Amino acid sequence: MSLGSEHILVVDDDDRLRDLLKIYLNDNSFRVTTADNVEVARAKMKNIEFDLIVLDRMMPRESGSDFAISLRRNNNIPILMLTAMAETVDRIHGLEVGVDDYLIKPFEPRELLLRINSILRRVPDAVPDIIVTQARFGEYLFDLRREELSHGENKVNLTSTEAKLLAIFVKNPGTIFSREYLMDLVAPGGAERTVDVQVNRLRQKIEANAKLSRYLQTVRGKGYIFWPD
Repeated sequence: MSLGSEHILVVDDDDRLRDLLKIYLNDNSFRVTTADNVEVARAKMKNIEFDLIVLDRMMPRESGSDFAISLRRNNNIPILMLTAMAETVDRIHGLEVGVDDYLIKPFEPRELLLRINSILRRVPDAVPDIIVTQARFGEYLFDLRREELSHGENKVNLTSTEAKLLAIFVKNPGTIFSREYLMDLVAPGGAERTVDVQVNRLRQKIEANAKLSRYLQTVRGKGYIFWPD
């Protein structure tokens, strides 16, 4: 699906801004559904599959931050959070609750569009939602529920970040993940170099030769891909 055809959910209690965003995004070929509070947003998400949420942080009753936290328990839908709070600590808070990007009000509509497209480009074209509990590759067995890796009878010690990375890869073999995308999942707000370091550490634990990777391979200019065998 090409950029510009996705379905976006705009959640904001400001009627004027909500309507303006719908018109602007419609004019740029997005499908748009709106909600004036989190309760309405939840109801609409039960019946419609969205590609991205534009979410206001401060709303009556349940805040956008609380909504983002609840979504991240079982949903990886991209979230762009809007806020009038411009302090660095507020941006960090937004990233900590699991949003993909953070835009300060007031903003230029063009910037909103650029950020939405940037987020959508980082989402792999097809990441199957496969429910698996164990994954085998070579002589390794990875238990996704416990996030434990075994090599034969021996347990391989993984850090929480390494386990999170390995879970992403083993559930999506053959899928190329960009450094940006992986960074947002394992180290929000960090540098892409952080992902390279974590991938290299993981390689040292699952590869016979980390410089000649068999399982976790680099795709030049694109990111990383995992082949179980």
